Amino acid sequence: MMVVTSAKIRRDLRHHLKHTYPDIDFRFHTHMNEANEDLKIADILITYGEDLTDSHIDSARNLKWIMVISAGLDQMPLKAIGKRGITVTSARGIHAVPMGEFALAMMLQTAKQSKALIKNEQSGTWDRSPRLTELHGKTLGILGTGAIGREIARLAKAFNMTVIGLNRSGQQVDSVDRIVTSDQLPLVLKEADFIVSVLPKVKETDQLFTEKEFKQMKEDAILINMGRGNIINETDLLKALKEKEFQHTVLDVFNEEPLPEGHPFWSEKRITVTPHISAITPQYQPRALEIFEHNLKVYRGIKNEYINLVDPQKGY
Repeated sequence: MMVVTSAKIRRDLRHHLKHTYPDIDFRFHTHMNEANEDLKIADILITYGEDLTDSHIDSARNLKWIMVISAGLDQMPLKAIGKRGITVTSARGIHAVPMGEFALAMMLQTAKQSKALIKNEQSGTWDRSPRLTELHGKTLGILGTGAIGREIARLAKAFNMTVIGLNRSGQQVDSVDRIVTSDQLPLVLKEADFIVSVLPKVKETDQLFTEKEFKQMKEDAILINMGRGNIINETDLLKALKEKEFQHTVLDVFNEEPLPEGHPFWSEKRITVTPHISAITPQYQPRALEIFEHNLKVYRGIKNEYINLVDPQKGY
């Protein structure tokens, strides 16, 4: 059995896999161009997914299972994969802890005016004018109540926040005071002091936030987007911020990544730009490979059920 990686796997994790499964031929690569020849004869591929194309699937005649060590599959050639009947599993759920902490960090940053305080400290300026506020008693709207959304809600309750969650089903989840369905987004925008989106990139979320939605938000609201950049109309966002429709936005994801040099987001004072980094910590790959090891046992008939089995037709 041959397992090929097109993702750069940490040295200690490579060592663990090779010594735990000595009967498996692991071929470790750092990107798809390097892995391409081995992929043609591989049984299993470990990948981040964004570098995989239709032509790779066509040439990988022995490929039976793809383990995607990320949660998002929007750049995967899912139609070609589905036609071949290749099993796909993802690392959905491993981002909950780091992204939950990141969301709270950004909420605190904006509430406590950290950027202004740090700037004043660096310039040696004693300035008590930045207006600090509290998370206590505020309302948090979470768009997407999967593993990440639930963790954000759990942490928010430690600050005595009221949490409104939005999902497609309307199903109640832990730590959320009230659940609304996707068609009730205006209710969230009207009530929330903080809005955190962890929505995936699907047709239903495309351009979810336009001029209309920004006008429905509170004037002092904070919008944090950690899901996918497609939900925001960038032109309308800049216009809304200039017209002070709401206070500030934190963007970790964008329509084009890396965010181009000279993009107006870089210079807009009401925008905090972070480089799609909210999920990245040293624990990322170990958590993803724990799922891989479980699913490897399923693949070999030792366990019964895959974790995070993906339907290529649905994309999740």
